[in-house]
Amino acid sequence: MGTAGVGGAAGAVGAAGGAAAPRRRRALIGPETYELVFGTVYTGLMTNLLLAVACLPLVVLVVATDVATTWPLAALAAPLVGPALVAAFAVFGAFSADGSTAVVRTFAGAWRRHLRRGLAIGALATGAVVVAAVDVAFFWGRTAGAVAIPVLVTLAAVAVLTAVLALVAVPEMPGARLRDVLLAALVLGVRRWYLSAGALVILGLLVSLVATRPAVGLGFAAAPLLFAAWGACRFTLRASAPSAPPK
Repeated sequence: MGTAGVGGAAGAVGAAGGAAAPRRRRALIGPETYELVFGTVYTGLMTNLLLAVACLPLVVLVVATDVATTWPLAALAAPLVGPALVAAFAVFGAFSADGSTAVVRTFAGAWRRHLRRGLAIGALATGAVVVAAVDVAFFWGRTAGAVAIPVLVTLAAVAVLTAVLALVAVPEMPGARLRDVLLAALVLGVRRWYLSAGALVILGLLVSLVATRPAVGLGFAAAPLLFAAWGACRFTLRASAPSAPPK
């Protein structure tokens, strides 16, 4: 063979190697990766839909009315967020544990099982926030407001944080008394305030997004932001749990 033959053989080998490279890259993205991606997207979108359905009266008030004038009705509907969040957190827990994408069944089962506790926690948090907001409006512009308003805002934030931590704990502590769950959520939330502050920031971002752009907030952003808040709250609850004794 001459030089031309050697060059042709080398070119053929190079072409074969170049063609094999994309195949190797495609082989690295296996069916498991596609399944994980589509499962994650499906879980997020379906959770958003179920959250909107479970909180439909509140969603209608936020989308179709001026909440500044219809806030008493919104306050009456707000406790529905409690069982809806419990159900969403149960979905996140199942997906994180074994990649379960049985979103509808998990959501509906947790919503039905924890409905009473979720409504109770939602009603307590709503009452605390409404009382704090009314008091802030009363003290606004008054001399005593410089002292009272920061205290009231802090108490409202603590109430919301305690409620969210309790809602995260409810699916994982089904046998615990509600009073014990709320007390543990309050103590751990205050003790690990640096984690709690992150969860509150995420929830505040979600609330502002839903208030300004409901379609984006409820359709796309709710599940990712709630998942991040759920992770921070779950770590807060578990970080102080006693470790198992060595065997």
